[in-house]
Amino acid sequence: MSKLPLAAALAALTLLGACSKDSDQDAANTGAGGAGSGTVRPGSQEDLVANVGDRVLFAFDSSVVAADQRPTLERQAAWLKQYPQNQVTVEGNTDERGTREYNLALGQRRANAARDILVANGIAGSRINTISYGKDRPTALGSDEAAWAQNRNATTVVR
Repeated sequence: MSKLPLAAALAALTLLGACSKDSDQDAANTGAGGAGSGTVRPGSQEDLVANVGDRVLFAFDSSVVAADQRPTLERQAAWLKQYPQNQVTVEGNTDERGTREYNLALGQRRANAARDILVANGIAGSRINTISYGKDRPTALGSDEAAWAQNRNATTVVR
C-alpha cells in the first residue's frame, strides 16, 4: 500500500522533468529566454561586456592601472565615443582584506584612476560617475588569492 503513493510521486516528478526539458528546448529553438538568445543590443551593458570588457584589475593595495589593463579602458573609451548618449558609472572594488574604511577609500582611488584614463582618451568627465563599494560587492567568492585578484577591480557600468 505504501508503494503506490511513492510510485505516483515518482511518476509525477518524471512528467514535470520532461515538461521542463521540453520548454527549455523550445526556448533554445525559438531564441527566447533572455541572455542565451544570442541578441545583444548595441550600446547596452551586455554589448560593453561582450565586445569591449567592463573591468580592469589591480594589484594588491594599489590603485595604479597596470599597463596590461590600459587597453581595456582604451577600448571602453572608443566604445563610449561610438555611443555618445551613454553615461557610465565606474565602480571601484577591493578584496576582503583591510578595514571597511580603508577599502572604501582604495576602491574610490581605483574608480578615479579608471575614470582618469577614460577622460584622457577623450570621454567627457560629465559622462562618468564614480563610486566605491570597497569589499561589499565581491565578484568572486572565496578567501584565496584567485578570488582576491578578481575582486580588486574597477567595473564600468552603463547607466
